[in-house]
Amino acid sequence: MRGPSVERLETSVYTIPTSQPEADGTIAWDSTTIVVVEAFAQSGERGLGLSYASKAAGVLVQEKLAGVVKGANVEDVRQPWEAMVASVRNIGRPGVAANAISAVDIALWDMKARLAGMPLFKLLGPVRDRVPIYGSGGFTSYTQKELNDQLCGWVDQGIPRVKMKIGMDWGARAGEDIARAKAVRQAIGPDPELFIDANGAYHAKQAIEVAKAMAAEAGVTYFEEPVSSDHLDQLNLVRRSTALDIAAGEYAYDPWYVRNMLAAEAVDIMQADVTRCLGVTGWLQAAQIAYGFAVPFSAHCAPSVHAQVGCVAPQISHLEFFWDHSRIDSLIFDGAPQPVDGCLRPDPDRPGLGLELKRADAEKWRIM
Repeated sequence: MRGPSVERLETSVYTIPTSQPEADGTIAWDSTTIVVVEAFAQSGERGLGLSYASKAAGVLVQEKLAGVVKGANVEDVRQPWEAMVASVRNIGRPGVAANAISAVDIALWDMKARLAGMPLFKLLGPVRDRVPIYGSGGFTSYTQKELNDQLCGWVDQGIPRVKMKIGMDWGARAGEDIARAKAVRQAIGPDPELFIDANGAYHAKQAIEVAKAMAAEAGVTYFEEPVSSDHLDQLNLVRRSTALDIAAGEYAYDPWYVRNMLAAEAVDIMQADVTRCLGVTGWLQAAQIAYGFAVPFSAHCAPSVHAQVGCVAPQISHLEFFWDHSRIDSLIFDGAPQPVDGCLRPDPDRPGLGLELKRADAEKWRIM
């Protein structure tokens, strides 16, 4: 018997100011935009999806993807996923289109789980019921005190690993990066893991020297995007030249990029983002590919969604409890999971993603 079909998609976009100016080594920002997609079935059931993306992704959902998924069987989510991927061939899949597809795919999976009366992780078949996290923020725009306070705050909450941004001014202040990391190590103590993220600010030889100093002087264990993910050969060189775990993959806009990055032996830890990597469907494919390569897997940002799919991945090291996204999730959604003992655990009693849009609260930030 055919299940209910998708009747329509509705899209809303919100731009929310940051709590203070933020920056990494290559860009600065003072707000974050979230695209929210709601899928409605003829039966009246609905599903919620999201992507931290440009308003353009919301426009693309309404102008292109809504017509593609209309009439699709809610029980067969992978069929509209294939149709959406095919529909953007001439638009260009990476970037805005991938963000848009991701939001719709997440909404359709949320709807399917709600129809089943199950949380998404239960519907998909869990391997675990919680996912380890790392506290992530530590922006280059912070003073040393602000940096120390934020990371110490996560450690005090029982989160045993924290990440800070480096690569100040496109790598021009490497000495200051190292000094800030040393000060953080003194503040958090010897036991928590300290991660660093350069957002591709360095060139390869410089990144190798920074990695060695960070390991020796600040006890760093994990180095994200020391060089741009556009240059897999350079990532490979850095990986082979340092003992730190090299991580990248947040700009994987499809699982095939994940395959290429792993085939290039560019990373020790493979990242993917469910709101970029073609949604739940694409993210789980990426997780399986990493598992096939026997490379540890990690989730980038969007903690409320990754708490669900992270329980389903065949292997996952941790997910990123990113300051901006965790803050926004709590501002505009009911049901956003909160850290307990260094993990996020999706609520087993809330169907779907377990999220409900707080419409009245969110309306003041709405731009579409």
